[in-house]
Amino acid sequence: MSEPNSEPIVCLPRRLPQDKLVDAARTATEINPVNHPPLERLTRIEHDFRPTRLSLAVTTTKYWGPSRGVHLTVGFPFDDPPTDLRARILFHMNAWAKTANARFVETATDPEVRIARTPGDGHWSYLGTDVRLIPADEPTMNLDSFTMSRPESEYRRVVRHETGHTMGFPHEHMRRELVELIDEDKAIEYFGRTQGWTPEEVRAQVLTPLEESSLLGTPHADPNSVMCYQIPGEITKNGKPIVGGLDIDQTDYNFASLVYPKLFGSAPA
Repeated sequence: MSEPNSEPIVCLPRRLPQDKLVDAARTATEINPVNHPPLERLTRIEHDFRPTRLSLAVTTTKYWGPSRGVHLTVGFPFDDPPTDLRARILFHMNAWAKTANARFVETATDPEVRIARTPGDGHWSYLGTDVRLIPADEPTMNLDSFTMSRPESEYRRVVRHETGHTMGFPHEHMRRELVELIDEDKAIEYFGRTQGWTPEEVRAQVLTPLEESSLLGTPHADPNSVMCYQIPGEITKNGKPIVGGLDIDQTDYNFASLVYPKLFGSAPA
């Protein structure tokens, strides 16, 4: 069980600049054709929808291929953390392998996932196949000031959350049915006060729902997902909190096993 934590997890997934979005979409669909946006469904839902290269790019998902799974090398090239810390981070990254075809292995040579611990830079990761677009001398994930003194609960909720992004999983609290529970004015005030975010950042990170038709996900949002923020009751319309996830829950594990099924028909653990 994770220790209780009253502070909400706050993660700002890194986004590529607009001039790289089309290349990123091309890379994502080359790696996994399922990432291509469902144009048929989009045109049925929005009869006046006219796809452009940019609109297709922003609705392209970032999942690695299901047959390949998520087999990525990991490195710590920026500050040479101690061996026990590197091993602990890798252990929690590989927690997703309980049900998914996923494996993260440390290397000192050209790692695909490059982890920094830059103080004050927050917790973040690029999403899925976007890591292929990041220059080799830049991080693809940041674990702000992580050391061995961090409690186990932080490794479970932060490292596993950011690894979910690396696997291509977006924020669960951005699903429409959860966004609709949040009071816009209260959210802008709350995140401005607690995180220093501008109203535009709050709208982008909390209040703008993902396009459901472009999602590869479960039928309903999971408020207990490790990919879901803890949203306090003070900013919801009904005063009830969105619990959020402190660890990978069973729905997360089930979904990961569907997106990245284990080879040779092996059953989830």
